[in-house]
Amino acid sequence: MPLAPKFIVKRVAMRYVAGSEMSDAIMTMHELSAEGACFTVDVLGEEISSMDEASYFHEEYSRLLDAIQEHGLNANISIKPTAFGLLINRESAYSNIESITRKAQKLGSFVRLDMEDSRVTQETIDVMLAMHSKGLTNIGVVLQGRLYRTESDIDSVCSSLGDKSDFRICKGIYLESEDIAHTKYSKIVEATNAAVTSMLERGAYTAIASHDIPVIEHALAELRSRGMTDGESTGLEKKGPGYEFQFLLGVRGDVRRDLASKGHLTRVYVPYGTRWYEYGIRRLRENPEVASHVVKALLMPWTNRR
Repeated sequence: MPLAPKFIVKRVAMRYVAGSEMSDAIMTMHELSAEGACFTVDVLGEEISSMDEASYFHEEYSRLLDAIQEHGLNANISIKPTAFGLLINRESAYSNIESITRKAQKLGSFVRLDMEDSRVTQETIDVMLAMHSKGLTNIGVVLQGRLYRTESDIDSVCSSLGDKSDFRICKGIYLESEDIAHTKYSKIVEATNAAVTSMLERGAYTAIASHDIPVIEHALAELRSRGMTDGESTGLEKKGPGYEFQFLLGVRGDVRRDLASKGHLTRVYVPYGTRWYEYGIRRLRENPEVASHVVKALLMPWTNRR
């Protein structure tokens, strides 16, 4: 796919990206709201090369929060700390993230710190803890099941924040060394399942972000054993009753709709922006299952329902 003409990549990527503009994301969310979904929105881009780029992301996310409020959408935001300058100017990055998190708090919204590769795992957790120390509890972090350190990170964060702990747990998209991460599918699934269990046991808000049926089934079993599947999907920042399920835009829509029909809060990760090409290529590289979606979308476009 990286050698394919850009228009072919775009045709595929647009299943997983709302579009290039904020208006595309707003339209996508309005369309999917009818299916009972809520959203977390990501402005595409990471690891910038100058703080001028960080200013763009700060301004764009500020506009995005206003647009979510204006349109009455049940949506939060996801941000990548490196897009705010974490690897260039740590102090400025913290200031930028604090500014956005404060605005989100005033609007009753939530900020999710996306987890990037292992170079910034601890830094990302530290950003979240620093925001909590300033009274900004409307912020949580993503942890990756594949990393060996994840169980200890859960313990550490929960010990610090108690019931204010808020995680998104996913398998992890970055291919890390076997020195620090599981590299076999079965082990990654086992570790992700263990992380789900640990988060629920510690009373943390747990967002299960996986398209893998074994992970979803494990999460459902854990929730049933705790009597957590009958709660109302209401509360601070429009969250679920201690948990929710999250899906990438364009992936496993059938599973998402089934969970929603059974009363589970489901959240769709909606990315938009001009860097759709890089995002699309990364999705194609990281997930072999995407290949089947690609062929099906190209040969049978009528099946290409998000």
